[in-house]
Amino acid sequence: MGSNYWIAWATEKSRDVSREKLIGIFVLLSGGSSIFILGRAVLLATIAVETSQRLFFGMISSVFRATISFFDATPSSRILSRSSTDQSTVDTDIPYRLAGLAFALIQLLSIVVLMSQVAWQIFPIFLVILGISFWYQAYYISTARELARVVGIRKAPILHHFSESITGAATIRCFNQEERFLMRSLSIIDDYSRIVFHNSGTMEWLCIRINFLFNCGFFLVLIILINLPKSTIDPSLAGLAATYGLNLNVLQAWIIWNLCNVENKMISVERILQFSNIPSEAPLVVEDCRPKPEWPMDGRIELTGLDVRYSPSLPMVLKGITCTFPGGKKIGVVGRTGSGKSTLIQALFRVIEPSGGKILIDGLDISKIGLQDLRSRLGIIPQDPTLFQGTVRTNLDPLEKHSDQEIWEVLNKCRLADIVKQDKRLLHAPVSEDGENWSVGQRQLVCLARVLLKKRRILVLDEATASIDTETDNIIQGTIREETSRCTVITVAHRIPTVIDNDLILVLDDGKVVEYDSPVKLLKDSSFFVFEVGHRVLEEINPRVTT
Repeated sequence: MGSNYWIAWATEKSRDVSREKLIGIFVLLSGGSSIFILGRAVLLATIAVETSQRLFFGMISSVFRATISFFDATPSSRILSRSSTDQSTVDTDIPYRLAGLAFALIQLLSIVVLMSQVAWQIFPIFLVILGISFWYQAYYISTARELARVVGIRKAPILHHFSESITGAATIRCFNQEERFLMRSLSIIDDYSRIVFHNSGTMEWLCIRINFLFNCGFFLVLIILINLPKSTIDPSLAGLAATYGLNLNVLQAWIIWNLCNVENKMISVERILQFSNIPSEAPLVVEDCRPKPEWPMDGRIELTGLDVRYSPSLPMVLKGITCTFPGGKKIGVVGRTGSGKSTLIQALFRVIEPSGGKILIDGLDISKIGLQDLRSRLGIIPQDPTLFQGTVRTNLDPLEKHSDQEIWEVLNKCRLADIVKQDKRLLHAPVSEDGENWSVGQRQLVCLARVLLKKRRILVLDEATASIDTETDNIIQGTIREETSRCTVITVAHRIPTVIDNDLILVLDDGKVVEYDSPVKLLKDSSFFVFEVGHRVLEEINPRVTT
């Protein structure tokens, strides 16, 4: 615009301006404009990338460090929506619109200055138009912001329902529920489309009024330019002002629309910031209280008055648990469903922080050390084995701390060596996502091999054999008996024979310790274990025995 203004002004003063000066200043103005545009683009790109990275890493770090209650209460589709749709808006949409908005504002200001310089009577008209425009914008944004927020809320159930339908497609077909799931899908899509329609309708409402307002304003500007005396106005500058004024209504409408759009898009930033302030777990490392490298030596676990609840509004799950697991012993934990068996294991790993009491391992209060120092010294074989996409070696030794010889030793102990050798790539044989190219029993054996490779003093089996066949169960139990003779093994059992040969059995009921003794003594006495659990042992050992 500066170069065009120079040409228009210099043409009227052609006698005072030489041709060389006219062309030289025009080139300088054009070059300066190009440099300014380049600098603006580089600055915007740098700021946009830096801001986007900070928001993304802040959100991801917060989610990775979130407590288990967050994942229990938050659907996976909502997390995916924040890290995909909202993050994409922050990465590309907002920077692009901010750049366009900045450029349009500069252009609008230049046009207003130019037209006001030609005829100062035009300036009050712009003030009135801008005042009315911002009133429209404020009236619109209060509704549009909430509509944009509801659009994001309505979108998450679509992703969640679609994901669940794909995962359970076989079950849905088996029970002939295709029609019900289809109607549910159409219903939530209609809910989403309805909000999107209203969101688009409000934008059209704003655009119609802004365009009409600016067309009226430009009409008044032309009337003023035409009626001004010729002696008070430069015809060439007036023509230039009218030329730029033709696009004024479009430019002003676009600025107001884009300003509202950017404010709506900022809801994505708001959502990401919400996920950046999630309550996190305890620190990974507490420098002032780090355990010795050889800790734990004995594997002795002491529970003192342990109270655990999942949230302040929920009742206690564990109520005053007090007992001691001697080092090097095998302890079975049994009880009815909901008695607190798995909660006890979660408290040991500090997945859930106790509401009261404490847990000591070899005399050290685990609540005073970092989570990494605690969890890295414990081993666990969960009920649902987890394998990652990669190779056999990366699943057994992801940090590459062990040699191939050590890995082959644990594979032999877990009866997996022959299975691995069936592939010519041996330890570099591929493992698909979630270990889908392995059976459930083989995946559980891989988890056992992973634990044996780390040689932990304390090993936890959280119903590790509940969903596998008897043969694999026998392999796991036999390997544990042979390889963990000096370790403390805590077994949360689904099958009673799994723990009947343990040194001690802890019986839980309603979050309390009912009995804690050797299985032989519990079976001899008229105890809770005999009446509620013991008869199942007898039935599994000898089906002819009746209660």
